[in-house]
Formats: sequence, C-alpha cells, structure tokens
Amino acid sequence: MQNNRKADESRLLKYLVAVFYIIKESAYMELSKRALEIKPSSTLEISAKAAQMKAEGIDVVTFGVGEPDFDTPKHICDAAIEAIKNGETRYTPASGTLELKQAVCRKLKNDNDIDYKPEQIIISNGAKHSLMNVFMAILNEGDEVIIPAPYWLSYSEMVKIAGGVPVIVYTQKENNFMMTKQQMMDAYTPKTKELVLTSPSNPTGMVSTIEDLKIIAEFAIEKDIFVISDEIYEKLIYEQNKKHISIASLGQEIYDRTIVINGVSKSYAMTGWRIGFTATPLAIAKLVSALQSHMTSNPNSIAQKATVAALNGSQQCVEDMCQEFKKRRDYIFEREEQIPYIHALKPEGAFYLFVDVSDTYGKKVEGKKIQSAADFAKLLLEKEYVAVVPCADFGMTDYIRLSYATSMELIKKGMDRIENFVKQLES
Repeated sequence: MQNNRKADESRLLKYLVAVFYIIKESAYMELSKRALEIKPSSTLEISAKAAQMKAEGIDVVTFGVGEPDFDTPKHICDAAIEAIKNGETRYTPASGTLELKQAVCRKLKNDNDIDYKPEQIIISNGAKHSLMNVFMAILNEGDEVIIPAPYWLSYSEMVKIAGGVPVIVYTQKENNFMMTKQQMMDAYTPKTKELVLTSPSNPTGMVSTIEDLKIIAEFAIEKDIFVISDEIYEKLIYEQNKKHISIASLGQEIYDRTIVINGVSKSYAMTGWRIGFTATPLAIAKLVSALQSHMTSNPNSIAQKATVAALNGSQQCVEDMCQEFKKRRDYIFEREEQIPYIHALKPEGAFYLFVDVSDTYGKKVEGKKIQSAADFAKLLLEKEYVAVVPCADFGMTDYIRLSYATSMELIKKGMDRIENFVKQLES
C-alpha cells in the first residue's frame, strides 16, 4: 500500500513537472507576434559590424548612421551644466516644461509661419519617440498608413507596432522621388488614416516643393486623413532656390489635419540628448500626453533646459554646420559622378547620398558576383573596408545610402576606396 502511494506521488510529481514545462514553453511560444515581426535597424546593424571591425584594428570608413560629427554647441552645453548646478534634475510635466513648449511655439511661428499654443506641443525623447507616440494615439487595428518609398526604415515598423498597416507607394527618380496625385489615389482605401511626409528626405535628400505639398494637402483634405510631417532635417538645406515649407502652413484645413514632428538631434548636433517635439491639434496632443505619461514619465529635464538654449539662442552654429555639410555634399556628389556604374541625384538637404548600384549587378570582384545592393555593400565592406547602408529596408532594393555626416578626410578616403572597388569589377 505504501509503495503504491509512493508510486502515485512520483507519477503526480512527474506530471506536475511536465505540466510546468508545457506551460513554460507555451508562454514563450505566445510572445508578441507583433514584436517578433519587427525588423532590426539595418543602419545600426551595419554600424555595429563596422565598429566590431574597427575594434579588431581594421581601418574602416563608415558612411552608416546619420549622426552629425560635430560637438554640441558650447552655449547649449553650458545651459545643461547650469541646470544641473541649479538642481533642475527632478520630474517635469509628462509632456515637457512650459518654458520649452513656449520656445517651440516661437520657433514654429518664426521659422515656419504656423501658430501653436503650448498645450498643442508635446516634448518627447527624440523625434522617433514623437512619431511612435502619434501612431499609437491615432491608429486602430488595421488602419492603413500611406508611406512613400524610399522611406526612413522605422516608419513601417512603427506603424506595425501600433497595429496599423503600412501601404508603400514606390516613387520614381524621374519625379525626384515624390508621390504623384494618382499614386496617392491608387493607394487610398476606406481604411487609410494617415500619410507620412518627410522633407528633406532620409534617404534621398530631396526637398518637397510648394507644388508637391499642395498636391498632398489637397489629397489629405479631400480624403480627410492626417499628414504626419517629419521635419527633422528642415534646417539642413543647401540650394539657394530651395527652402523648407511646413505643410501645416498652407491653410486652416490642412493645419487641422497635420501633425508636425521635429527635434534638435540633426540641426544642433544633439543626437544623444534625445529631445523631439510634436505640434498637433489639441485633441491629439491630449492623447499623446496621456500615453507618454505612462510610458516615460517625462523627457530628460536637463536636456529640456539645453533645448531651450538651442532654440532661443544664436542660430549661427546651425548655419556653420549647414555650410560644412554643403561642402561635403558637393564633394561626395562630384566624386560619385566620376565613378562608373553608380548613379545618384544631387541631394538638396539632409546629409545622405542615395546611390543606385543596379548597373553593377552581374559583375564580379575576385570571383564573387554582385546580384543586389546588399551584395555590393557586403563586398565593399569586406574588400575595401567601407561601410554603407543597403536600402532594401528603406523600400528600394537597388540603392545604397551614404551618410556624409563625417569628416571631409574620411569622405575622401571612403570615396577613393569605393572608386577602387568599382574599378575592380569584372563582367
């Protein structure tokens, strides 16, 4: 009898252990499908590989992540130091300080001719965070978002995280990578909720004209959808006949449907400070504020004080950086034009060269055939130690992106190596 009891207890224990592991395994199997479908950033992946090679002592030239190589201007850093000395290190309101919101409102009025009240402004942990907030606040499951390709790779992934469906519109080089009215009409369905606009563009560097913006505005008004206007590169425009125009400035009807996204990372060399902002209709601002209060409490208090100094202080630092980027833009484009098999439009803003490498397909280097932009990038890194970003994740499989947010010395070295690589190609 006792032996039987022990046997029963042993079987019960084994059963409970088995059940435990079944539950444990099933829990792992039920991880978020939405999260599992998200692609890692190819730009960060390339940069990580280049960094690893550098750590091994290899002289790698990186044209990868879009990050200004300048130091944050002194008066901005001084403001942060002063804030620390003054003990301004505690929680701020979830949507940002009133002082910074007022500075953003002045900037939008002075630079963009659009009027916002502080309660319409949400300060966030970078423009990427601002975008995620907006998608989460607006999209319901299955809502569609029109995204013109090429696009910054995170747009589509953010839409998916928020439960939406990215609808990609493939633009043409002949149209400066701008959507046509017909393309937007073809992409529209009753489920369309938003359209994403980026000017200047990452990765093409092209700047939307007033005519381009009017077409988008008319479409958004006609279909009653939101426009998410990512203006993070607005101060980095190099052509005298080009200027940044915010679509929200084109009249009340489009103003009411526009969410402006901006920040200080690119223009003020403040990528690590992580401050962005959203300017939006009040109802959306309230939703975004509520979301942010649960996700992050508030943006960094010290960085907010620094951003006030950036927006309210002298803008000469921005002009100086812009002029240096222009020199680099001119040089890298001229060099690209002299190299066979690769082609690019001259970028008008931002700090990227968007290069078509499809004429290299079928050619070989040391017996290895190039069949895609990814192959081109991989072999370029292996053979010449130059890191570039293949743009399949940007919606264009035949292109690579070169960031010229690096020193002229490294740009020259990198272009020399690219030219040498291409000259080695054999049919």
